[in-house]
Amino acid sequence: MKIKVCGMRDAENISELIKLKPDYIGFIFYEKSKRFVTSLPKVEIPSEIKKVGVFVNETIDEIIEIADKNKLEAIQLHGNESPKYCEELKVLLIRNVEIFKAFPIDDNFDFSITEDYQKVCDYLLFDTKGKEYGGNGIKFNWQVLDNYKGELPYLLSGGITKNDVQALLLFLNRQESKKCIGIDINSGFEIEPAMKNIANIKEFKQNLL
Repeated sequence: MKIKVCGMRDAENISELIKLKPDYIGFIFYEKSKRFVTSLPKVEIPSEIKKVGVFVNETIDEIIEIADKNKLEAIQLHGNESPKYCEELKVLLIRNVEIFKAFPIDDNFDFSITEDYQKVCDYLLFDTKGKEYGGNGIKFNWQVLDNYKGELPYLLSGGITKNDVQALLLFLNRQESKKCIGIDINSGFEIEPAMKNIANIKEFKQNLL
């Protein structure tokens, strides 16, 4: 089970997180986010932890420039990016960079929308539909994901906290949830925007894994 911690910004906070060895650390390159960064903090991140850049309706050229400058290993697209956009981005990225495509989920979400992304992305990410493009701090009804019939693995996101471990374990043990290969955490582990409670993340990871 992969753990992705998104919305990081403080160098010391990131250094403490690195000790917990998450699979991904996410940095939000979206100006309207409370967790916005212009570049990665001066922290040595081990190669086994992948650096993710989160973007919302950004130009492909800008993403490529930021990815190259910050040596990103993954790109998370959190806006209205089309399958064609994802395919073009994948081709133009110089290095082998993973592409995550996020979708805002509610009880009426039409999962057929994800079909055309199956061959142009590496992972999907299912987040709660809300006022913001992410970091809304609320959960959606995970049982809705039984309607997902695609082959592409996904990460589960949306208001997850350390108190959700038992519910997550029940969800992950259901046959319908086998495509879920990771948990994305953000606002549910924050002291303030972009500042994570490392003790809570440590407890969550130990209890989940």
